[in-house]
Amino acid sequence: MTRLRTSVTDLLGLDLPIIQAGMSWASSSSPLPLAVSNSGGLGVVAAGPMRLPDLARVLDEMAAGTDRPWAVNLPLYRAGADEVIDLLLARRPPVLIASQGGPRRYLERFHAAGTRCLHVVAGVSHALKAAAAGVDGLVVVGAEAGGHPPPGMVTTQVLVRAVVSAVPSVPVIASGGVADGAGLAAMLALGAGAAQFGTRFLASSEATVHPSYQEAVIAAGVDDTRTVGHGLGVIRALSNDFTTRMAELEASGAEESVRRKVFQDSSLKDAALHGDVVSGKVEAGQSAGLIAEILPAAEIVSRITDEYAAAVRRLPQF
Repeated sequence: MTRLRTSVTDLLGLDLPIIQAGMSWASSSSPLPLAVSNSGGLGVVAAGPMRLPDLARVLDEMAAGTDRPWAVNLPLYRAGADEVIDLLLARRPPVLIASQGGPRRYLERFHAAGTRCLHVVAGVSHALKAAAAGVDGLVVVGAEAGGHPPPGMVTTQVLVRAVVSAVPSVPVIASGGVADGAGLAAMLALGAGAAQFGTRFLASSEATVHPSYQEAVIAAGVDDTRTVGHGLGVIRALSNDFTTRMAELEASGAEESVRRKVFQDSSLKDAALHGDVVSGKVEAGQSAGLIAEILPAAEIVSRITDEYAAAVRRLPQF
């Protein structure tokens, strides 16, 4: 198998610095993360929307389906997070990727269980706090990312450089706007040890989302997403009737209660599971405009690897 050694591959025992993002409904089952992990990257199970029995089943499928490292993504704000933590501690996943909460809540117990702990950050101050708490690595999310970009809307290029400079001893995974091997090369050049791919794996054969959702991602251009929900928990999603309505309310200075109702009446679940790409939250990153087809996850990993090699060869030499 092709190998590319970085700080992140050394930390996690990977062959390739390719991380599949934990994407709510898209990777709340085993096929996608298994395919990525068995291809040399890091597959990630999204625990956010899962009921405990379903999560337990998927964790067992992951353990049985690969001898390679894999991860679970846990948003700490989700209902029943403590029960999820207890389940994960019993199953001992190789890697935990936690977000939307402080690492001191979980770090000591997972380290005692032998799990590597990565924490998602959206700014330098958060990165410094997580590093001081003792996390093993950081996932740095820039403004181009789908789902929940940083409130300050700092681009991935700038934010990764800032975090790498602030905490040079902590391995960094760059996330946001990366869809191919050239993007991976760019992130490694900035000092990251890996790149996280979300929207690219959303458009994979194994992603468990509605075909209409995937078709909307494939059809999108680089300027076909927008951020909405400012002050409510901003998201980046494909432009549709929902985002247009939200943007109009935000521009007109509508009261928070009015904006909140429209924001909450639309859901990611409606888009991802039921195919409502008109009024649902079709969360995706700007990199949707770089994606032209749905491919098996293993082929995506292979193409990213080949594209990385080609990008490096294109670079001028002194």
